Amino acid sequence: MSTFTTLPALGDNGEISALIEVLNKAGQRLEQLTAGEIDSVAGTDGRMFVLQHAQEQLRSSDTIRQAAILNALPAHIALLNTQGFIISVNEGWQQFAEMNMYIDNKKGVGTNYLEICDHAMGRDAVEAQQVAEGIRFVLDGSEQSFMIEYPCHSPSQQRWFLMTVTPYPSGAVVMHIDITKRKQAEMRLRHLALAMDGTTDAIYLIDRSTMRYVHVNDAACHLHNKNRNQLIAMPPWEVNSTTRGELESVYDDLIDSGLPAKPSEYMRKRMDGSQMWVELRQQAELSEERWKIIVVERDITERREAGARLHRMAHYDVLTGLPNRKLFYDALSKALIVSAASKCLVSVLFIDLDHFKIVNDTLGHAIGDELLVQFSSRLVQCVRIRDTVGRLGGDEFAIILMMEDETHNPAIVANKIRETLRIPFDLKGHEMTVTASIGITIHPNDASDTETLIKYADTAMYRAKQAGRDTYRFFTAQMNIEMLVRLDLENALHKALLNHEFVLHYQPKVDVKSGRVAGLEALIRWQRPGNGLVSPAIFIPVLEETGLIVAVGSWVIEEVCKQISLWMHSSVGPIQVSVNVSSRQFIDGDLQAEIVKALSENQVPAKLLELELTESILMVNTNQTIETLQNLKQQGVQISIDDFGTGYSSLAYLRRFPIDKLKIDIAFIRNITTDADDAAMALAIIRIAHSLKLDVIAEGVETLAQLDFLRKYHCDQIQGYYFSKPLP
Repeated sequence: MSTFTTLPALGDNGEISALIEVLNKAGQRLEQLTAGEIDSVAGTDGRMFVLQHAQEQLRSSDTIRQAAILNALPAHIALLNTQGFIISVNEGWQQFAEMNMYIDNKKGVGTNYLEICDHAMGRDAVEAQQVAEGIRFVLDGSEQSFMIEYPCHSPSQQRWFLMTVTPYPSGAVVMHIDITKRKQAEMRLRHLALAMDGTTDAIYLIDRSTMRYVHVNDAACHLHNKNRNQLIAMPPWEVNSTTRGELESVYDDLIDSGLPAKPSEYMRKRMDGSQMWVELRQQAELSEERWKIIVVERDITERREAGARLHRMAHYDVLTGLPNRKLFYDALSKALIVSAASKCLVSVLFIDLDHFKIVNDTLGHAIGDELLVQFSSRLVQCVRIRDTVGRLGGDEFAIILMMEDETHNPAIVANKIRETLRIPFDLKGHEMTVTASIGITIHPNDASDTETLIKYADTAMYRAKQAGRDTYRFFTAQMNIEMLVRLDLENALHKALLNHEFVLHYQPKVDVKSGRVAGLEALIRWQRPGNGLVSPAIFIPVLEETGLIVAVGSWVIEEVCKQISLWMHSSVGPIQVSVNVSSRQFIDGDLQAEIVKALSENQVPAKLLELELTESILMVNTNQTIETLQNLKQQGVQISIDDFGTGYSSLAYLRRFPIDKLKIDIAFIRNITTDADDAAMALAIIRIAHSLKLDVIAEGVETLAQLDFLRKYHCDQIQGYYFSKPLP
């Protein structure tokens, strides 16, 4: 019957004790052991080595019997007597002796092992000194055993051995076990551990067969708030909050595929309870005939947050947090797809705050931004969660409504928006009420694509502004026609200046007392090819909205100065000409520099040029406007207020601005002889102007009765068809 001795991994104290026990039994019970076999023992690195069966029957001689047993063991073994002489060795000892430079006798039997160690000590071998002391302690009974690991170099290789010395009847057993592979594995693991600890990623090395951690790095310990021993003692499935079966299945798939797993991202909790995003990478490696699973966890929380910030910056408005133009268009595209599938209507509301520019220019952009933030919050409250509110830019907002039934009609929502705007806004101490103009389109009635729907809604919004603001309008086919006409008009105006299609007409201003011409007003006309003269009421608003008014206004100033110069050097003589100025010329252009240049190049006295401004211009970017007008006033340029009485009509700005004249708007002159209120208003303006030492001009005078009224109340000048229409 064969005898099996199963031992733990090499280097474990249990293995050494078991081997020694085998040897002790061999010496003490040789008479009883007649056919013993050792089939297997634990070998280096935990691998099982199968020992060969003894080939010969143990002879009666004690030495031969011992040799048969010793030769069967996977170790280099020598039996020492009490004086330290080698009295018996196994076959493995010869291989050991050939590697050991200190053993001259190749076999070693009869050699004093203590002398070998003493001889080595003369060559500065520290291990030899420790070995000699350890053997002596065992031989004299001071110690029960001695153990040491040491390197053994040869010209061709370096090996490591584990040496044990154990008492034996009448001596001791010295055993050397080759642990080179184990030491090499430990070295590799040490190097790997250093590399693993040198990274901020959490790394785990797992033995697939045991499903236990082989090593974890510092980052993994920090992540789980445990020291290395605590973490290694935990099963991997507990660390990953899963089951052993699920984890084994994952690892087996890695082994079967032979490829690293695709990186995955997931949310996990830190030990302190905080959330973190982790990128997980896993792969299987065959090392020393055992599968190891390498798991790497990288903290990508900052990367995910940065990605989220970039996504938010790309798709959401920074100021209001609403979807921006790009995301709004994407949302509308998806809504149209849903609409096609569900047969429900989709409505787009295009919303623009009325007079928002005045808020920015008078109170500053910080207040304007605060208004946009509060307005966007109110818009969101006017719709359902499934509807989309976006900011398209500036003070332009839009809403996507899914119209499943009549209860969510866009007109109802539009009125709800108007009602919520009735509540004043508190803008950092400034209380303000604003209104909005809203344009509405419906899919698929008006259009079937996103671009057209939004464009048509924009068109309808402009129609709401034309209707007086603070209202809404639905898009109609007529609006589309008007939009195309408008687009054609814009394109033609872009070419008009380059093609010299603009001309100036001049309307006289007459001194009421003398009846002589006191000055002229330059009025622009457009000689559009194929259309004749186009009314300023048609193209001036378009020039304003498109910004072309800046370039056209510069041209007007230059042309007027040229004409004044021509008249100065003709029989007409010097004559003052007034020019209408747009607010955009103050903001987007360099009005002062243009005027100074035109006067200088044409050698025109500044007093012959008069600027006519509306009251609304004075309220836009007030400080800059005052500075520009004061500089021009110092040059000698005259300043008049056009259409007085229809705007702010504030006495305060009449004192702040360097004004020379007031023009009474035609709305008060038209019924001045038949309407007492209009007459009273005209009279009040004349008296106010004269009290401030300003001249008064009445425009739109068409009858003798009107002229007589104005003469009676001492109006200074008149302008209108009664005297002359505008002339080339």
